Amino acid sequence: MDTPTTPGIEHLRVNGERLWASLMELARIGGTPKGGVCRLALTELDRQGRDLVLGWAREAGMSVTIDKIGNAFMRRAGRDNRLPPIMTGSHIDTQPTGGKFDGNYGVLAGLEVVRTLNDHGIETEAPIEVAFWTNEEGSRFVPVMMGSGVFAGAFTLAHAHAATDLDGKTVRDELERIGYMGSEAPGEHPVGAYFEAHIEQGPVLEDHGTTIGVVEGGLGIRWFDCTVVGMEAHAGPTPMGLRRDALQGATRIMQEVVAVALRHPPDGRGTVGMAQVFPNSRNVIPGRVTFSIDLRNSSDERVDQMAAEVKAFAARVAQESGLEVRLEQVSSYPAQQFHPDCVQAVARAAKALGYSHMPVVSGAGHDAVYVARLAPTGMIFVPCKDGISHNEIEQAEPEHLTAGCNVLLHAMLERAQQGR
Repeated sequence: MDTPTTPGIEHLRVNGERLWASLMELARIGGTPKGGVCRLALTELDRQGRDLVLGWAREAGMSVTIDKIGNAFMRRAGRDNRLPPIMTGSHIDTQPTGGKFDGNYGVLAGLEVVRTLNDHGIETEAPIEVAFWTNEEGSRFVPVMMGSGVFAGAFTLAHAHAATDLDGKTVRDELERIGYMGSEAPGEHPVGAYFEAHIEQGPVLEDHGTTIGVVEGGLGIRWFDCTVVGMEAHAGPTPMGLRRDALQGATRIMQEVVAVALRHPPDGRGTVGMAQVFPNSRNVIPGRVTFSIDLRNSSDERVDQMAAEVKAFAARVAQESGLEVRLEQVSSYPAQQFHPDCVQAVARAAKALGYSHMPVVSGAGHDAVYVARLAPTGMIFVPCKDGISHNEIEQAEPEHLTAGCNVLLHAMLERAQQGR
C-alpha cells in the first residue's frame, strides 16, 4: 500500500489552530504562574479537566463510557459498530510542575481527528475511539500508568483501588468523590488497534531536525537499589590506605552504570538519579552509601546483559576493596515492541504527507506500552523544545503538533477503513 488512507481523502488535514486552542484551554485548568500545569490525578482539578474533555466529546457527537478505574472512552460510531474500535489517546493528569503537552496532546489530537472527520462528513468502517487513562504520571498514586496497567491486566483493580496518596486517601475513594467510578470492568472494552501521539520528551528529533518520530517500541527497564557499606572514620587521622570508604566504592559502581550504557548503543541508558551518604558529614569518611541504578535498552536481552555486567563489576569492587556491596532489583518493566502494521501505518502516513520522519524508541513509559499487550499498537512522536518535559517550561511548536495530528488522522483512517 502506497497511500496512507483510502482514495479520495489523501488531502484531508486537521485544523491545527483548533487543536492548539483546545490545548491552551485545557492548560488553564491547574495552570501555574510559570506557564505550566499542576493537575494531579483524581483531584478536583482533574475532575474539571475530565469534564471539559468529555463535554467536547459529547459536542462532537461521541458517546462516553467510563470503567471502574476511571478510564474514559469516547466513541464515534462507524458503519459497522460490531467491529472493535480503532483507538487513540493518552492522559490528562500532570506532574506537580508539569507542562501543557505531555499526555494532553495525545488526547486532544484524538479529539481533533474526530472533529476533522465530522467537518468533512467522513464515515469510517470501524468506530473511532479516544481514550484518556487514569493516573499515568504516578505523581499522586503508584503504580504509574495505573489505568492502562489495570486495563491490560498488569496489576489488579483491587491493588489499584487500594493505592493511597501521602494523605492516606485511596484511589477508590477519590474516584467516587470526583464522580469517575465507572461501571465497566477494565479490560472488557475491545480495542482493534491503538495509536498514541505524544511529544518526544527527549532531544533526538530536535537534534536531527526531524518532525515525526515513528516509534518502534519502548525500552526495557531494570531498577536497582545499591548499598555499599564500609566504616566511618575521622577524615584527618585515617591514612588513605587504611580507609574503608563506602563513597569511593560507590562512585566506581556509579561510573560503571554510565560505562555499561555506552557499551550497548544505540539505545543503552544508564542513570544514577538518587544517592544517600551516611553520616554525610564533611570530616567523616562515609560508612554507607545507598543509590539508585536505572538501566534501559531496546530488548530484554540487552538490558539483562547490562544488568549482569553491573552486577559483576560491583562484585569485583567488593572483592578488591573489602567493602560490602548489596544490589537489589526493585522494579522491572519488559521491553515492548510495537506492532509492525501500526508502525508502518505511521511511517506511510508521514511519508505521504511529506513530513520528515525517522525511527525512534521510547525511553519513557507510556500507556501505549500496556495497551500493546492487548492490541496492535503504534506511537507518533513530535519534537519538544530542548527535549524538556515534566517541567513547566515544556514547549512544542504548533506546526509540529499539527503534523503529528495529521499523521495520527491518516494512520487511524487506514486501519478504520479496513475495519480492523
